Amino acid sequence: MTTEQWSADEAWNWYDKQDWLVGCNYLPSTAVNPTEMWLEASFDPETIDRELAWASAVGMNTLRVFLQYVVWEDDPEGLKERMDEFLAIADRHGLTTMFVFFDDVAFSGDEPYLGPQKDPIPNTHNSQWTPSPGHERAVDKSTWPQLADYVRDIVGEFREDDRVVIWDVYNEPGNSEMGQQTLPLLRESFDWVREADPTQPVTAGVNWDPNRTEQNRIGSEHADVISFHDYSELEFTEERLEDIDSYDRPVLCTEWLARTRDNHVRTHLPYYKERGIGCYTWGFVNGKIQTNLPWSTAQTSIAEAIEDEDTDTWFHDLLHGDGTPYRREEVELLVEHTGRGDLSRLPETGDE
Repeated sequence: MTTEQWSADEAWNWYDKQDWLVGCNYLPSTAVNPTEMWLEASFDPETIDRELAWASAVGMNTLRVFLQYVVWEDDPEGLKERMDEFLAIADRHGLTTMFVFFDDVAFSGDEPYLGPQKDPIPNTHNSQWTPSPGHERAVDKSTWPQLADYVRDIVGEFREDDRVVIWDVYNEPGNSEMGQQTLPLLRESFDWVREADPTQPVTAGVNWDPNRTEQNRIGSEHADVISFHDYSELEFTEERLEDIDSYDRPVLCTEWLARTRDNHVRTHLPYYKERGIGCYTWGFVNGKIQTNLPWSTAQTSIAEAIEDEDTDTWFHDLLHGDGTPYRREEVELLVEHTGRGDLSRLPETGDE
């Protein structure tokens, strides 16, 4: 067992064995948040199988998937069984999976809860997304022994499973006005993953906000592979990646694609390929989370609203619910740049 960060050589040896990682942040179109995805009553393998076939058809080979602590707390064995079923479906379609344990993003304003989830609010971006484990638990150290059990249990179950490509310990710590309050949990979560001795690498995203330097320090000192999110125009992306180069480790962009902010498949995918950066679009099949709508439609102040922001052009997502592409040229670029996929396996298509 090791609690040490991989050396740069170990990280590069792992990365060099991977095909170029290109995928999406995946939630079934029938789920409004990760709780609904993973609860036994609403787990939807039929939709997952259909949509992951489409992911393979557009050239993807990997997925980033959020877990939810409260589902594990209620039914740990059931969650692991459903994770195994998910991994089997993904593997059947040639897709590896990156699981995410914790997350501060809280578009709904609610703490996570069990049972049927609220319906999406019409015309609202990601209206029912809840954090994991929830902001209250994240800052209450009396809950941390259970959080540690959650991480160790899941990593221990899949620690040698080559269907799991990497572990992402924490999505956007500090989001939803949490600031630096959850950085202690970020730091601990790296140790909990490593205590389960995974054969896969570990990551958590760095952040370009100058107020998040401590988050970057924790990430750079603990992550085996550097990851970041990018919803900026290409010129800004190129400028910021100069800083990431200094880490001398493999790099993954674990969230990107924001069309109305000039972050496009046509601009960023070729750049990521040229730089050898693995990349995961936000969203894939448009569904209940409604992330085709921009952040300015969200019911919270997570992102600064832009006056008169375009709500007709899709912000995120690549496919309609029936599998037809939002923009045909985008999926054609994915197939061209990955050298994988077969668009004839998608339903007949037309542009937006």
